[in-house]
Amino acid sequence: MDEKKKQRYLAIAEKLTELVGGKKNIQGVAHCATRLRIVLENNDVVDLKAIEDLDLAKGVFVAGDQLQIIFGAGLVNDVYEVFKEYTGMESMSLSDLKTEANKKMNPLQRIIKALSDVFIEIMPGILAAALLTGLSGVLANIDLVQNNETLFGITKLINISSGAIFGFLSLAVAYSACKRFGGRPILGIVIGCIMLSNSLADAYAAAQGTVEVTTLHIFGLGVDLVGFQGGIIVALLMGVVTAKLDIFFEKKVPEVVRLLVSPLLTTLVGAILLFTVIGPVGRGLASGLTGGLVWMTGNLGVLGYAIFSGFQQLVVITGLHHVFGAIEAQLLADTGRNILNPLMSVAIIAQGGAVLGYLSRNYKDAKTKELCIPSFISVLFGITEPALFGINLRFKYPLIGGCIGGAIGGAVVYFTNLAALGFGTTVVPGIALADPAGSGYICYVIAHLIALASGFILTFIFGAFQKKAPKAEDAAKLAANTASAESAVSNGTGASAAASKSSAPSVSAEDEKLYAYADGQMLPITKVKDATFAQKILGEGFAILPETGEVHAPVNGTIASVFDTKHAVCIVSEAGQEILIHIGLDTVNLQGKYFTAHVNSGDPIKAGQLLVSFELDKIKAAGYDTIIPMVFTDADNQPDMSGLNIRRVKQGELI
Repeated sequence: MDEKKKQRYLAIAEKLTELVGGKKNIQGVAHCATRLRIVLENNDVVDLKAIEDLDLAKGVFVAGDQLQIIFGAGLVNDVYEVFKEYTGMESMSLSDLKTEANKKMNPLQRIIKALSDVFIEIMPGILAAALLTGLSGVLANIDLVQNNETLFGITKLINISSGAIFGFLSLAVAYSACKRFGGRPILGIVIGCIMLSNSLADAYAAAQGTVEVTTLHIFGLGVDLVGFQGGIIVALLMGVVTAKLDIFFEKKVPEVVRLLVSPLLTTLVGAILLFTVIGPVGRGLASGLTGGLVWMTGNLGVLGYAIFSGFQQLVVITGLHHVFGAIEAQLLADTGRNILNPLMSVAIIAQGGAVLGYLSRNYKDAKTKELCIPSFISVLFGITEPALFGINLRFKYPLIGGCIGGAIGGAVVYFTNLAALGFGTTVVPGIALADPAGSGYICYVIAHLIALASGFILTFIFGAFQKKAPKAEDAAKLAANTASAESAVSNGTGASAAASKSSAPSVSAEDEKLYAYADGQMLPITKVKDATFAQKILGEGFAILPETGEVHAPVNGTIASVFDTKHAVCIVSEAGQEILIHIGLDTVNLQGKYFTAHVNSGDPIKAGQLLVSFELDKIKAAGYDTIIPMVFTDADNQPDMSGLNIRRVKQGELI
């Protein structure tokens, strides 16, 4: 590194240290392919806006309690070395840095973050189901729809679609949880299928006593063959257990029989634990919460009403809220009035108010609007899963604001003697069920407006005490989901891209020939299902959906670095272009499994030379997207890819 560059990087290090609160505020520092990653004692003192304007910085955000500044491939290596020396920090690996960041989180924070990670993965499905359910509920109450054969048929299909998604929510949760905790996602799906098997009695029917339940005796334990519809807690636990079993057996089973025996043992042991231990424990936890809330409404007066409506949405998180249908039906049969319906309804609208409270503090962020607006619309039709899992639970304080708002609404329900004459719909459609006695309709509207306003105001106030720059947090969500793309190159693997460019280019970028690096379908970089690539955060490029498990050199040049997990290589071409080839999405999680590197850092290469081979089928079976993006990471040397044609290419074909 020449003295001029070092002085520039030193100025960056001095300014950055000042903007993050000084050396005493820095707990750890590391870097990946393009980002400088810093763990701080206190993130509140960071001036994110000023860091955005820092020399050579291309972006900044906070993700996973790490401050991450994007400098770009090659450059970040040199900035890191100077920054580390200036701050007196020891070299840290990315895993060490994550460990340091996790030390700042208490057990409850870790649990909530894990829940958030699991449900963010399946949020599009939950949102689709919620909106379809709301649409179905509205259409079902329109006479024109009911009297028109075609409209009635379409409404029926909408109802079937929404019900199917929620009906298989346990499977989706088991899949996402298994993936989140390091297991093969397909095994999470397998366990989810077992939970919802047609050979088991339907959980809702069993709760109402309308179906006969078979009982087996295993190890002296009575095992009821009942399905786990709505068993979100059980699905979460099983996803974690399945992941741990998969990791354990993959390590312990000899390689010669691993492909057959490891998934067999994972599924068998997981299924036994599901029916003998985890299922009963998970059901017991959820049922205890549900029963306790119902008892309070009948025994504690206004306090019981407030507690029920304040905590009812926490029951929704467990999936046991469906049980309330049977309780409501019994209430109607015994008393002719249903007090639980309006309590659940105000609890729902209060969570909607919390969504609006969060939105009001982050209204300039487009990603926040995209998530909050449809979530609130679904709340109006009585569906809170998108709001709960997508926003309120994830950011914590909106959930608290919504629960307190629900409790206030519950008190209003008590004092106005509000009740329903039916069950099944809430919030906007639910007004049709309100008992009109004692100005019931007016009381219904008042209770909901108070709950909505309470959730909004409390969340808005709580938001004032949270960490600043929520927009950066939301931007980090996109980038954090694709962290492996940014982790393609690690310090200590060899020469940096910048160092490899020290000699003068032997050919110009215009004259340099670029060849296909794999057999398969060539696609624009914008088609990659990864925001870091698709939004060209790393640079211009394209991608190939491979048909074989080999990646070859697209140009003549030098290997700048090979990542430890062998899923990515960085090349400096003869023309001085910095090129990153990333095999698959999130494949860094495989830790090198199924990959074999055929080159090392610093090796000269020729176009067409084999760089990395990988077991394509096994990576697919593990649940990973195998697309291979190639990106030109030098911001000052970006090629024009506008004329790229989508087509099938053969390795070695001129692009």
